[in-house]
Amino acid sequence: MRHFDLRLLAASSLVLVGLAHAARRPQYGGTLHVAIASTPSSLDPAALGQLDAVTCRNLSSLLFDTLVTMDDFGRIRPALALNWQAHPGNQRWQFRLRPGVAFDDGSLLTPGAVAASLRAGNPNWTIYALDDSIAIELNSPDPSLAAELTLPKNSIVKRLPGKVSGTGPFRVSDWQPAKKLVVAASEDYWGGRPFVNSVEITLGTSARDQMMLRELGKTDLIEIAPEQARRTAMEGRRVSESAALELVALVFTHQQPSPEDQKLLDALALSVDRASIKNVLLQGGGDPAGGILPNWITGYEFLFSTEFNMVAAQQRRAEVSYAPAWTLSYDPADSLSRLIAERLALNAKDAGMTIRPISTGIGDLRLVRTSLVSVNPRVALTQVTAALGLPPPGLSGDNLEELYKSESALLESHRIIPLFHLPVNYGLSPAVKNWGEKRTGAWDLGEVWLGTEKP
Repeated sequence: MRHFDLRLLAASSLVLVGLAHAARRPQYGGTLHVAIASTPSSLDPAALGQLDAVTCRNLSSLLFDTLVTMDDFGRIRPALALNWQAHPGNQRWQFRLRPGVAFDDGSLLTPGAVAASLRAGNPNWTIYALDDSIAIELNSPDPSLAAELTLPKNSIVKRLPGKVSGTGPFRVSDWQPAKKLVVAASEDYWGGRPFVNSVEITLGTSARDQMMLRELGKTDLIEIAPEQARRTAMEGRRVSESAALELVALVFTHQQPSPEDQKLLDALALSVDRASIKNVLLQGGGDPAGGILPNWITGYEFLFSTEFNMVAAQQRRAEVSYAPAWTLSYDPADSLSRLIAERLALNAKDAGMTIRPISTGIGDLRLVRTSLVSVNPRVALTQVTAALGLPPPGLSGDNLEELYKSESALLESHRIIPLFHLPVNYGLSPAVKNWGEKRTGAWDLGEVWLGTEKP
């Protein structure tokens, strides 16, 4: 009898082990439900550029591929291009294409199609279609061209009247501009079929409604504001957090700050109590920023000051006989920006300055929030200065010393005062499996599969 019990116990254990293994095994099928706030009116990556960089990349990557991709550490990886090389001087590059790839309309990916797509977004490049590759000639050397090709705007798109076609892991199943996007798994995707059958994205969903949908178990993936992330996690909800990659900054809108303006901007920078804003308004989220790029990308941001010194701010203010009242504009749809603007105005008042927050028009100062487009520091700095209307950094090489000098010059121009670097946060349902925690906040929905857990 004892031997029988032992055999039964052993058999039961094997069954339980098998069930546990099956529960961890990726499963095909199901629909992943997503809710986001953005309201894109077009799926063309060129038009998606109006969205923040993270959302643009995440939506674009569902339908389109780039020639190469970049991992969290800035290393270039093959995608539609199997390999590539830069000719001496970094002014001519060649990319050999992956064979057998097709657009979702069934047509093959050809060097001609790739060249036509890249020409549309890069009129200053000279692009040649060769037998099995493309060649790109630039007006000046660019050691970071491969990194630039990972940007959503350089996705390979076949453009037809009223339609765009891509080679990505999903294809469009239902598209209602600014309302809903449903994509279905591409069965013959060159990188392997996604696990989920489809992804349904509800667009234009407010933060409050996203949380409500999550509570009701009607969505699997939502956005969470930085100031809500810690509380959500403390409530036992599943939260995914990227590295700090969204820049919050003040931009002085006058092209050439006068010597008096420069002193006042110094006083303003010294008056900002970043620690208080982080603890109270951001609820502990994000990192105080002294540089435009975060330290995890450059390794030198800690050299830029985030000092709060009200006495020094008042002394700097006293060096100017007359300080005009400045207006500070912010996005009226962003409640966090409003609160930060109001706090900055109070800090400035303590320093002897008058700053009036406004929700319409362009102020003397702008409170901006912009996501970095790349973990390549050269590409990131070039893109963020262009987005904020600042002078281009004028980089010719790819070394950190030159980058540091360029960023220092931008800060010394008094056109920008970095405030914070914020992470991108997502709320996930228990059913979402194999979610890749990426420092860039990127989705990899082709690798996600759905379990059977209930919220």
